[in-house]
Amino acid sequence: MGKLDGKVALISGAARGMGEAEARYFVEQGARVIVGDVLEGEGQVVAKDLGNASRYCHLDVTSEVGWRAAVDMAISEFGRLDILVNNAGILRLAPIASTSIDEYMSVINVNQVGVFLGMRAVIPTMTTNKSGSIINISSIDGLVGMAGSVAYVASKFAVRGMTKVAALELGSLGIRVNSIHPGGVDTPMVHMEGFDPASLDQMMSQMVPLGRIGQPIEIARLAAFLASDESSYCTGSEFVADGGMTAGFGIPGAQQ
Repeated sequence: MGKLDGKVALISGAARGMGEAEARYFVEQGARVIVGDVLEGEGQVVAKDLGNASRYCHLDVTSEVGWRAAVDMAISEFGRLDILVNNAGILRLAPIASTSIDEYMSVINVNQVGVFLGMRAVIPTMTTNKSGSIINISSIDGLVGMAGSVAYVASKFAVRGMTKVAALELGSLGIRVNSIHPGGVDTPMVHMEGFDPASLDQMMSQMVPLGRIGQPIEIARLAAFLASDESSYCTGSEFVADGGMTAGFGIPGAQQ
């Protein structure tokens, strides 16, 4: 018996990274999953690996039409939709003075507008079901600022706020809405041009009380908890998985 037996999930950005880990773990826990992503080749591979419990859907999260198609696929292929994981996101790094409006809006459109459109798209079917769990992937950058990432931080703070509004509006309909705030996680997003694994490991050992970067499966397990009936009294809340990074300032390795 899995904690998600009988449930159907739609996961955006599920072709790789945290989204892929979520898709694979959800199926392991008994769910059927729509793998939504613009990365068609990678998304199809993930869905094929997951067999009859999964389907790939080309999903541009900035497209209302794309979201309607993804929801329709979940219902036509699996009969219902119980879970939405708004996982898709992009990162652009630049100081405010060097950030163009086009660069800023490209991040906002994916990370913020995409979450809004995803939530709105699943409300009708979840309302009919009188139940549902929406999980919005924010970041610790939705809790604290990070220099050089104004658009990303703005989008992730927005996700945090929208989550609370949705929880207030949808709770009476049986729909729960929560946000997850990962710290550094070992995904393609952190493997940018000029990426130095040794430097990243050193930084994590200094900044994170647990002394390491997070793994996608660790976020997937938290998402599965929020998707499951085990979290039936949780809504409108932030769930942080950052190895203690936002706990405060301290001396790495210090003991009493």
